[in-house]
Amino acid sequence: MEGALQKLIIRAYKEASFDEGDKLSDGDFNVKINPETYALDYKVKYAEEQASGTSGDLPQFDKVEPLTLGFKFIFDSTGALPGTTDDERENGISEEIAHFKKVVFDYIGEKHAPPFLELSWGTLLFRCVLTGMKINYKLFRPDGTPVRAEVDAKFKELVEPNQRVAQENDQSPDLTHIRYVKEGDKLPLICKTIYGDPKYYIEVARINKLISFRNLQVGQRIVFPPLNKA
Repeated sequence: MEGALQKLIIRAYKEASFDEGDKLSDGDFNVKINPETYALDYKVKYAEEQASGTSGDLPQFDKVEPLTLGFKFIFDSTGALPGTTDDERENGISEEIAHFKKVVFDYIGEKHAPPFLELSWGTLLFRCVLTGMKINYKLFRPDGTPVRAEVDAKFKELVEPNQRVAQENDQSPDLTHIRYVKEGDKLPLICKTIYGDPKYYIEVARINKLISFRNLQVGQRIVFPPLNKA
């Protein structure tokens, strides 16, 4: 239903194409506690050259740098969270943090580089790479086992040139859109809104593995990717 709880999911891929076949095994991380906030950092770069003997000059625009996204993730095995298992209480948070690190940070063997990431939460779909993370352990058992930690993670956006141009218009069919079905929504009509033509509903249904495009469920998440209209 509308307003239903959505959990942040991080998916790891070995290629920046983000094709399903390039998804890494064990490459999903589902957070247990959604972040309270996230920060989007926009930066504009200007040339710093200045003529000799002058006291100032108009800044010369150079480029818009890739968008960065900051999240603070909470890990807790104290039992304060509903659904905490006996094993998690016994073993602390080390195993969960190791899984998180494997998904977002660990090198892909054949590429000798960290994975490409897709962060999905509500209407946010952010394709990126990790640029850094800091783990702050906050609470421990008497034997020193950590049971609570905060992880500050920074991600840098990956945007192809044609997508960067399209971002001037957030309704562009050249961008990936996410919609949650509302009462009365019809897939062909949503396709007409996004792509300018309802005929793409068949392709969207196939991509989302919909059994029937006619029986959409309120609150259902549907991805509308860029499509080749040739």
